[in-house]
Amino acid sequence: MNETSPKFDIRDLDLWYGRTQALKKVSLAVEPNSITALIGPSGCGKSTFLRVLDRMNDLIEGVRVEGSVLYDGEDILNGCDVIELRKRVGMVFQKPNPFPMSVYDNVAYGPRVHGLAAESGGAKARRALDELVEKSLVDAALFDEVKDRLRKSALGLSGGQQQRLCIARVLAVEPDVLLMDEPTSALDPISTAKIEALLDELKKRYTIVIVTHNMQQAGRVSDSTGFFLTGELVEYGSTKDIFFNPRDQRTENYISGRFG
Repeated sequence: MNETSPKFDIRDLDLWYGRTQALKKVSLAVEPNSITALIGPSGCGKSTFLRVLDRMNDLIEGVRVEGSVLYDGEDILNGCDVIELRKRVGMVFQKPNPFPMSVYDNVAYGPRVHGLAAESGGAKARRALDELVEKSLVDAALFDEVKDRLRKSALGLSGGQQQRLCIARVLAVEPDVLLMDEPTSALDPISTAKIEALLDELKKRYTIVIVTHNMQQAGRVSDSTGFFLTGELVEYGSTKDIFFNPRDQRTENYISGRFG
């Protein structure tokens, strides 16, 4: 792998839910250490596409996928270890979904499940887990707000804090890619601004793909933008070009608010 190779290289991707085709010949490359935003009206295929990248659509009955999805050069649609893939490609969902346990145990959950941290095993193992939990919370810009309540229920946090906790939970398993499906749609403007500032920091170490209905957000945070419409990727390019010099009239119509 040379450093200029795309993190994901998707070619001629088709996906069906039963007889309904949800994605049609989608091709795009996601560059490493960048933020790629996916925009388009509801039901256009954005979230379906996002879930292809960590094989979450496998959990839905009747799904069929054709084409190739190369992740670091390997086709994840064929012969891929899905558990390992989902460790390396983490997902943050639209609604914050902390587990009904302490802040600490939420972040420690993934490392324990994946065997990155022992449940028991002496002071050294516990100290390593403590350090990993703290680092993940720091990286999610949350540690200072929760350091005095690590052993209290995560359900007592605000919505914005819960979403950053979910980001910390993903970071704790040391992924390579962060997928985010409308991560701020349930949050207030102040919490949204904190998440957006966090994304700018995180892309230095991770590759981020974000689905958003908020075009202003896409314009603020992303390097590249893809516009989906009825299952097709209408246009994909630098965010600046998509917003200020779109090649396709449908893109211009959507960006300017003529539909959607």
